[in-house]
Amino acid sequence: MVELGKYAGTVLGAYGVTIVLILGLVWQSLRQSARMRKRLEDQERRMGRHG
Repeated sequence: MVELGKYAGTVLGAYGVTIVLILGLVWQSLRQSARMRKRLEDQERRMGRHG
C-alpha cells in the first residue's frame, strides 16, 4: 500500500468524498433514465391509440 504519511486523512477523505459524489451521479442518472423511459413508453402507447 502507498504510504501517505501525515496527509493520509486528507487524501482518504478526498477519495471518500469523490466516491460518494460519483455514486450519487450514477444513482441520479439511473433514476432519470428510468423516469424518461417510462414517459417515452407512455407517449408511445398514447400515439399508438391516437396516431
